[in-house]
Amino acid sequence: MAVKLTDVEQKAGVSVTTVSRVINNHGYLSDKTKHKVFAAMKELNYQPNSLARSLQGKKMKLIGLIFPEITNLFLRS
Repeated sequence: MAVKLTDVEQKAGVSVTTVSRVINNHGYLSDKTKHKVFAAMKELNYQPNSLARSLQGKKMKLIGLIFPEITNLFLRS
């Protein structure tokens, strides 16, 4: 089973937001906090999911259509 951010959070004793900020190097974080999170990540062998990261913030420009039946000639062509 893959290690999740919540597992790292519990091991380091910080919030999920803090773990995310450490991973993304975003905002001010004390060296002590960074050390705790990195130590937990190493101990749990946490690897960020590259597929999840690639999907983050992406918008898909698709529209789904559902038709109850296709007996109408207009819809079949």
